[in-house]
Amino acid sequence: MMGGSSFTQLFFAPYISNQAFKKKFLLAGINIRILSLFALAFILFYLREHQSGSVLWFIFLFITLFSVGGAFANISYTDVFGKVVNEDKRKKFFSAKQIIAGSVVLISAFIAKKILTVAEPPLNFAYMFFIGASLLLTASLGFWKIKEIVSSKLKINGLKDYLNILNIELRQNKKLLYFLGFINTQGIIISFLPFVVLYAKELFSTQSNDTGYFLLFKVIGIVTVSMIVFFVSGRIKYNLLLYLNVALSVMTIIVTMFINDNATLRYIFVFGGVVYSLYSITMNGLLLEVSDKENRALYTGFAGAGYILPAIFPLAGGWIINMAGYQTFFIIIIMIVLSSLYFIHKINCHK
Repeated sequence: MMGGSSFTQLFFAPYISNQAFKKKFLLAGINIRILSLFALAFILFYLREHQSGSVLWFIFLFITLFSVGGAFANISYTDVFGKVVNEDKRKKFFSAKQIIAGSVVLISAFIAKKILTVAEPPLNFAYMFFIGASLLLTASLGFWKIKEIVSSKLKINGLKDYLNILNIELRQNKKLLYFLGFINTQGIIISFLPFVVLYAKELFSTQSNDTGYFLLFKVIGIVTVSMIVFFVSGRIKYNLLLYLNVALSVMTIIVTMFINDNATLRYIFVFGGVVYSLYSITMNGLLLEVSDKENRALYTGFAGAGYILPAIFPLAGGWIINMAGYQTFFIIIIMIVLSSLYFIHKINCHK
């Protein structure tokens, strides 16, 4: 979920790029996610203790479908919104999107915190998934109202042609190469907070009902920084946001390394939310900047290649922690995040 599904965009992009209009593929990806959430709710609701071994595989299956469905939808999403949102409004659009989504999630965090305490696992998570599926179904109705303005004309004749185009674009558009380097380094920060949850559980014996508490403070960070970016979007450049996010990422990791009480966790998740929001705003904005209307879906697929390290890092992270401990793990993350400074310098986006 932290990056593996995004890598599949590399394989979806050739097919979707050949389609003139892409809204139906966006809706198909969303519907896969809705069905996956309903399936997870059903499985957990009827789970019995003696079935846990076999049911675990079904849980992984539907989590995978949920993640891949998101990756499939994201290609069309990026293409559709790249057409309907004016270039000079993109930064404001992505920050406004974060504010709206974050505000709704902020309310949801309170609800989630309550739901996680009203019943024992796995029933409480069954309720969570059912509510999530119902709300996503409702939200998806809005996408039916979107009208694509410009149709795509780019055609790709098979995998060989697709790989040739990738090779040509990487040679001709150096910013695409640096963009892939950026999301392949700074992108690992999106998988940091789940490790903080594990770290807190081992260090302070936090409980499952603390998950909603953590989510609440993460969303506070998301909403706060998104509002700031929204109001100053006309006066602030992507470059400043990119460098600021690297500094905040490193600071958050360092604070985590020296945490000594449970109360400090709230600040880590607030800053974690800030970092997550800034990464989302800048990553989506940069993708639109390095691509155009004809190749945007294709570039979204290329961006999936940049998720190689974010995809394997959650798995590698568990092994690193087991072999060398959390402190070594945190130092490695800092080094990878700092390496993104090179790619940010090369992208040099003044918009």
